[in-house]
Amino acid sequence: MSRMARSDARANRERVIGAARKTFADDGLDAPMREVARRAGIGVATLYRHFPTRAELLTAVLAEQVAACSARMRAALDDPDPWRALESTIREFAERQAVDRALNEALFGAHDAFREERREHGQGLNTLVERARKAGALRAGVDADDVRAGLLAIASLRHRSPEVIGKLRDLIVAGLRVR
Repeated sequence: MSRMARSDARANRERVIGAARKTFADDGLDAPMREVARRAGIGVATLYRHFPTRAELLTAVLAEQVAACSARMRAALDDPDPWRALESTIREFAERQAVDRALNEALFGAHDAFREERREHGQGLNTLVERARKAGALRAGVDADDVRAGLLAIASLRHRSPEVIGKLRDLIVAGLRVR
């Protein structure tokens, strides 16, 4: 294969990943492959030459974003302020939910490729909640399952406006914090 052909193939692959990222962010992980191909400006057969299965395409699309989420979780775990770490995690989740439906579907278990990352994020959230509890920042009786319920409530609004998601996020944050 010539250098030019490899370059074209790489460009096509990146165009497909970009189109898929936008399609899945807008429409979720079940968006039709033909819509990804349309947005990439290629035929469905070309799409399948680059990514023979939906799972391979999803993994390519989400890998960078999941890695960024993992980095944000590590940063939160390194934050010396337990409440700020937990609150920023909830706020970042809500912001992503407002713009990227696919990422949260992947992290909530709709895509098996990121099972280990989901486990690590879950353990990280448990640690953040426990640290905030020990610091006296959480209301009595609040645990990690309560925070997860709040995150699921935010995720349930994925088709709503960012303003609606933001209001719920603020209510959840206010409801968790001790006054």
